Amino acid sequence: MAPQRSTVAAAAPWVAAAAVLILAIVSIFIGVADVDFRALWSDPESRQIFLQSRLPRTFAIILAGSALAVAGLIMQHLARNRFVAPSTAGTVDAAALGLLAVTILAPGTAIMGKIAIACVFALAGTALFIALIQRVQFKDVVYVPLIGIVLGGVYAAIGEFFAYRTNLTQTMSVWMNGDFSGIIQGRYETLWLAGGVAVLAYVFANWFTAAGMGRDFATNIGVNFRLAMAGGLTIAALVTAVVVTTVGAIPFLGLIVPNIVTMMLGDNLRRVLPTTALLGAALVLVCDIVGRVVIFPYEIAVGVIVGTLGSAVFLAMILRRSNRYANA
Repeated sequence: MAPQRSTVAAAAPWVAAAAVLILAIVSIFIGVADVDFRALWSDPESRQIFLQSRLPRTFAIILAGSALAVAGLIMQHLARNRFVAPSTAGTVDAAALGLLAVTILAPGTAIMGKIAIACVFALAGTALFIALIQRVQFKDVVYVPLIGIVLGGVYAAIGEFFAYRTNLTQTMSVWMNGDFSGIIQGRYETLWLAGGVAVLAYVFANWFTAAGMGRDFATNIGVNFRLAMAGGLTIAALVTAVVVTTVGAIPFLGLIVPNIVTMMLGDNLRRVLPTTALLGAALVLVCDIVGRVVIFPYEIAVGVIVGTLGSAVFLAMILRRSNRYANA
């Protein structure tokens, strides 16, 4: 069984990379305006659409999908719970609350300043979630993410209150629903920061694995537990802040993708992280393509499709866990 899993683990990143490449090519050539690859060199209009719209949109999808999947994987390891992700730990709602705060108090803030504020709020919200679950004695695998969902609901309620008072309700809803239809050149580049942070997570993957094993285990092998926890949560918060600020929230992506990958490949963070990133990108590409063709020439926001799929998978995971307890 072990040699078979090793073979699958070795092949999985290449298969996922091939899927991302094929889906990216399909994504580039789907849209209201026809783009002929053969005409890119001779037709300035096709070249402009390709370079300023289709290519940036595809890059944005890949970067957002891969970074959020990695963020979810890290959070699950650090919290030692399969159901913890930015969507179920209050991280997304805290980031949106930070965006709302900076929009109300300093509307002229540059994009990087907004990301920084959103990251601080996301990190604070996630840290509060971690602090709460550490104080809970009955740490049921389903009960823990429910705490995060309730906490996220509190953040969302506070945000909705102030958004209503300042006529920013519609803006708040945009942040909470991922959509790539408005992505063009010059409006997605901050996502490269999220991609870079995801790469950084791979460098420190062993630290996060050790921290996920507990304070005593990490200390015994020479890993600074607090530093590893802080670094992992900062990566997750920064990725969430960048994605929410740039394209809006993509719910449950960081939950379902890491679970699928770890079920197939195991829990070694360094080994599964590349496949997780690639599968996250592939899933968002598929959902975006579906959203563009279902009601063509109009679009369904990718956040709606991923959220629908993710909530169904989340429910299936909970029922599967409940049945396992019932049969034990």
